[in-house]
Amino acid sequence: MIGPKPILRNNLLATVLVSSLVITLILAASVVPGHAQERRSVQILTQRIEAGELHFYQLPDLNAGETLSIYATGTSSNFDPFIALFDGSLEPSVLEESFIDEVEQAIANGQDPFVVLPQVASSIFVAWDDDSGGGYDAVFSKRIPEDGDYQLMVSSSPGRRTFGDYKLLIGINAPEVLTGDALPTDDGIAVLDRAASEIGVAVQEMTGSVTVDKPSSFLTLNPIEAGDTLYIYIEATSGDLAPIIRLQDFGRKTLRTGNLFGEQPSATLEFTFPERGSNYVLEISGCCEEGGVSEGEYRLLAGVNTPEVLMGEAATNVKPVFLEPTEVQVGVKLEQITDVDQVSENFSAVASIKMSWVDPKLAFRPDSCQCSFKVLTLPEFRLLIAQNGTRWPEFSILNQQDNRWTQNQNIVVFTDGKINYIERFTTILQAPDFDFRQYPFDTQEFFIRILSLYPEEFYILQDLEGFSEVGENTGEEEWLITDFNTAVDSLDSNSQFSFRFQAQRHIDYYVLRIFAPILLIIFISWITFFLKDYGKRIDIGAGNLLLFIAFNFTISDDLPRLGYMTFMDAVLIGTFSISVLIVTLNVFYKRLENRGRGDLAQRIDNFSIWFFLVAYIVAWLALKAVFS
Repeated sequence: MIGPKPILRNNLLATVLVSSLVITLILAASVVPGHAQERRSVQILTQRIEAGELHFYQLPDLNAGETLSIYATGTSSNFDPFIALFDGSLEPSVLEESFIDEVEQAIANGQDPFVVLPQVASSIFVAWDDDSGGGYDAVFSKRIPEDGDYQLMVSSSPGRRTFGDYKLLIGINAPEVLTGDALPTDDGIAVLDRAASEIGVAVQEMTGSVTVDKPSSFLTLNPIEAGDTLYIYIEATSGDLAPIIRLQDFGRKTLRTGNLFGEQPSATLEFTFPERGSNYVLEISGCCEEGGVSEGEYRLLAGVNTPEVLMGEAATNVKPVFLEPTEVQVGVKLEQITDVDQVSENFSAVASIKMSWVDPKLAFRPDSCQCSFKVLTLPEFRLLIAQNGTRWPEFSILNQQDNRWTQNQNIVVFTDGKINYIERFTTILQAPDFDFRQYPFDTQEFFIRILSLYPEEFYILQDLEGFSEVGENTGEEEWLITDFNTAVDSLDSNSQFSFRFQAQRHIDYYVLRIFAPILLIIFISWITFFLKDYGKRIDIGAGNLLLFIAFNFTISDDLPRLGYMTFMDAVLIGTFSISVLIVTLNVFYKRLENRGRGDLAQRIDNFSIWFFLVAYIVAWLALKAVFS
């Protein structure tokens, strides 16, 4: 029974020795550098980039042998990302200049820029990509060649000015990043270089004027971030202007002022915003002696987070400080004139309106629908407007008198936010500028006036070149359109577009239906002078008077009850007056004849034959001269 005990002790000893060996190997492996455990990190970053901007991120302390994976996708508007990794020792501005110079040199040598771009990018960057992800997404994976700091550049795809929000997914030794879907860890990999990217930095220079007619101007600031500081410098450049500036919030509450009492020809202002906000307004006005307004032109320099603005000198950049009014191109195509109501002084027309403008909030990525534009109805467009928190340049036809019956109405939205609004309509339009003094040889002016419902600080209407025209077959037989033009002006601080066309009457109708019969009647009145029977002359003259009265009623039905005399009125009144004179003269002749003084009547009558003929001609020429 003694034999098993030594065996048991030997087995226990062997077990202890094996366990000690395993623990020793594990501890050794943990301290040997060649077997270091790989780190795994994932970071998600979001930012907004405007057209023309470059964003730079610092990626410090990357280790050789680590695999860096980056996935970039645009999340709003039409942003098409381009990403590039480069050495951390390079200055971003120098890199940008070098890249642009090489591309421009290649283009100058006649090379295709889209062939040159990949070659230049590969020679400058450690890694880069444009569209290797889903759709227009950018993605690359690169094994870090050596220890050190690196930088990441994010921009719009070369050759395109896209913009919008984007998301960066950055991973170290995390291959799932390449799918565009990975959960972030608590580790930081990249940091946005706000100085190099000029994030939150804006400088804008403007000029303007203060006049008695426009004593104040209002500039709306772009949305501002908490902690941003606004700097304003303004100086008079002409006149006796003493500029006053006031910074107001969205409720027009004054926050800061500069040169409040108008004592200096220049002013400055500085204000740090405690919270994020929008619709802040800078008011510019002139002051003021004894309640008057000083007038003149000014130069305004505004900056965000750029204190050098207060000295009046600062380099401008692509990011504006103020919201700029949207330029809306407008055109009108007159297709038909269905009626001209001269009594009511209006006309009915069939016309088309086209408006074109750009709203960045409505830009979209082509790969989201595999399309370059979307066609929407007005209700669909209004829904899109509401969803994106924006507005559109709604308008009113100022001289519209009746409902506007819309035949077709479509809105086309392009990927860059450009919008084309097209409407074909029928309506009745007021024509208060009618002037009938030369009727029926008159030339009338007709207008279609389009008024923006928003002030000029939001929208400015401009002529859409090449669109406005008059159709070849307007369908109006009485009028001949001789000329048209367009003009843009302002009405009560709202922009107004006017389509004006001139028209003359087809004179054949009036010659054949009115003037020819009048001339025949006049001829009959004159030819009666060759009759010796004065009684017959009186009968014919009286008939002519009745005929002229009928003509007068015929003409009056076509015209409003005017407060002035027309050419046609003068012709009828003159002819009527002469006809009355002829009847009166014939009655006088008859009385002379009855009194036995027929010889005197005959002598006067012989003179009257040619006097009245000359009088008719002179009167006609005089009327033409007076009413021309």
